[in-house]
Amino acid sequence: MTSKSQRSQTSKSNAWHPVWVALLGSLWLASASNYALWEQIHQLPEVNGLRGLAFSVGFAVIITGALTTILSFFNWGKLLKPVLTVFFFSAASGAYFMMSYGIVIDSTMITNVIQTDTKEALDLLNWRMLISFGLLGILPSWVLWKTPIKSLRFGQQLLANLLMAVLSMAVIVGALLAVFQDFSSIMRNHTQLRYLINPLNSYYAIGMVAAKPFQQDNKTLLPVGQDAKLATAKASDKPPMLLLVLGETARMGNFGLNGYERNTTPELSKENVVSLRGVMSCGTSTATSVPCMFSHLGKEAFESRKNNYESLIDVFHHAGLAVLWIDNQSGCKGVCERVPQALTKELKHPTLCKGGECFDEIMLHQLDERIQALPADRRAKGVVVVMHQMGSHGPAYYKRVPDNFKKFQPECKSNALQECSREQVVNSFDNTILYTDHFLGQAIQWLKKSDKTHAAAMLYVSDHGESLGENNIYLHGLPYRVAPDVQKRVPWITWLSPNFEKQTGLNSECLKKKINMPLTHDNYFHSALGLMGISTEVYQAPLDVHADCRGKL
Repeated sequence: MTSKSQRSQTSKSNAWHPVWVALLGSLWLASASNYALWEQIHQLPEVNGLRGLAFSVGFAVIITGALTTILSFFNWGKLLKPVLTVFFFSAASGAYFMMSYGIVIDSTMITNVIQTDTKEALDLLNWRMLISFGLLGILPSWVLWKTPIKSLRFGQQLLANLLMAVLSMAVIVGALLAVFQDFSSIMRNHTQLRYLINPLNSYYAIGMVAAKPFQQDNKTLLPVGQDAKLATAKASDKPPMLLLVLGETARMGNFGLNGYERNTTPELSKENVVSLRGVMSCGTSTATSVPCMFSHLGKEAFESRKNNYESLIDVFHHAGLAVLWIDNQSGCKGVCERVPQALTKELKHPTLCKGGECFDEIMLHQLDERIQALPADRRAKGVVVVMHQMGSHGPAYYKRVPDNFKKFQPECKSNALQECSREQVVNSFDNTILYTDHFLGQAIQWLKKSDKTHAAAMLYVSDHGESLGENNIYLHGLPYRVAPDVQKRVPWITWLSPNFEKQTGLNSECLKKKINMPLTHDNYFHSALGLMGISTEVYQAPLDVHADCRGKL
């Protein structure tokens, strides 16, 4: 019988040197876990023949060297295995989402992950994810923990780590020099590749998000529009009622109003609406676009800001209006924190709410009672209601639509969109637009009923668009400079009641002449203020799409 000491000696003799474990772990991460990167590189026209192969090998060596350099700082005693395990699982997660949806990992995507609620997270779970975690996370981790690693004395380990770091950096420099011409050209012309280097992309993005509090003063909220005033009303004027519908993930090009081949907007087509087609979003995700479009700064200044400011919602409040934010999504991203809010998450309704999620029509339920609960003195001056839709939030498009609005069939009934045909994915998405059309139509009918007491108007603008499998890209959230236009072109739809047009002098026919005018979310803040006739030092008439349409035919 083998003694315990003999087994111990055998185990020690079979133990691996920690440097080899770190190197093999890095090779696994650089190869198998970076399938999305190698697939994208393979599709590049610049990468072909022996030169292309040399570039790919050189790039792989650079990534492996970078990983071993990082691991040299964690290669101490019992620390290496836990650290490598974290690397394996974070790489498995990143690889799954990049391969399945064609996304990349950057700070915006990490912010989306942080702000994702439970319902959204559950929509992403499927068997493909489990397989990815099993092959790229659990399997290498199991092998790692089964592998005995030599225990070195402190001096030996320090020397080994220093040699590993120095040699790794030398290899990086050598490989970079060997392929520098192609490397510099490809990385310059295809910047999205840097967001595919797994799992370093995730760690870099997490670092960028963690550094933001040090780059911005998040403790201080600077005031905006405290001088806001409503235009002097005539005795015969009715107080204004503005409904701002904040759309979610709606593509401009999938609206029948905008020339889409399918009639996805039958109810809006019956109304006197103006649908602008040349609007670009501020970002490609809710976390970026919503705070940006409700800001007075505009995209460039918003992204480089050192301080946080009050939002459009605050300016409405400063002007004395009654303001209400109703949310059927994951929150207002900080823009509505200082006004009354109504969240639909906990609502119960026999037909509109099921499985912990409500259809958008729930926001119209008991709306009159919610408005009546606002201060009477503010209601007398006017009312602004913001409705944040669930809209076309993916990947589970089929969950966003009641059965009687699933006109386009067959639909994709999976949250793993790559399992469905392109036709099924588009059908599911178009059904969400059809339901948004119905929701907006019902909202207009509600506004018409309030026309006896208010001058009513509605402004619907989506936060960003969506990819539906074009070039094997799904969902949204790509870095703005590399994102396709379908993630950035958004619908902007305006409805004005006859009373509203009469009181403000704003003419719908004039607006219809602007349907193809280039606009952005930068115009939203000022256009919404202009609709309500609010004067303030932060209002800029040139950015108000309505400004030159008052009193014109």
